[in-house]
Amino acid sequence: MTDLSPQLLLYIGTAAGLFAIGLYGFIVGPQTLRRILALNIIGAGIFMLMVVLAYRGLADGAADPVLQALILTGLVVAVSATAFALALLARLKQARPGQYRPEQEPGP
Repeated sequence: MTDLSPQLLLYIGTAAGLFAIGLYGFIVGPQTLRRILALNIIGAGIFMLMVVLAYRGLADGAADPVLQALILTGLVVAVSATAFALALLARLKQARPGQYRPEQEPGP
């Protein structure tokens, strides 16, 4: 997959689609939980693009090990950051049960 083959274009299009859906959800979604999930979708699109780039440069079908290591590290960091954000959201809801309700957040 060194040139722009149909498979490569499919993966790039899927990565761009995931990024666009996540960006739309982040901008339009009024609830904090939806924004956290939208950031995860954006991250999935970026990781997919990095996987495509890892396989693109090599002719024998093997992937670039440096990009594979970056993707693996990024996935671990993304899961940790999501867990931290969800814990903060739960703590915020516990601290102010009457004041904070996600369905009352103002929309754009």
